[in-house]
Amino acid sequence: MGLCSCCCRCLELLCSVLLPPLGVCLRHGCCSLEFWISVLLTILGYLPGVLYAVYVICSVDPHRHRDPDDDYVYVA
Repeated sequence: MGLCSCCCRCLELLCSVLLPPLGVCLRHGCCSLEFWISVLLTILGYLPGVLYAVYVICSVDPHRHRDPDDDYVYVA
């Protein structure tokens, strides 16, 4: 984990405290399930939205659904 990665994580956490869906959007994108759960929890209550956003940013890998074959370039 480099300095840039640490700074990005800190920025995402700061945004998630101010506006929880924004921090999740920066980490996972606007069309992810995590983002919409964060929006719903923030509508239901500010504190559940913040807690979920911090949890998602710190522990959920945004690339967990990526296909391992995408790393390879096939040349014919």
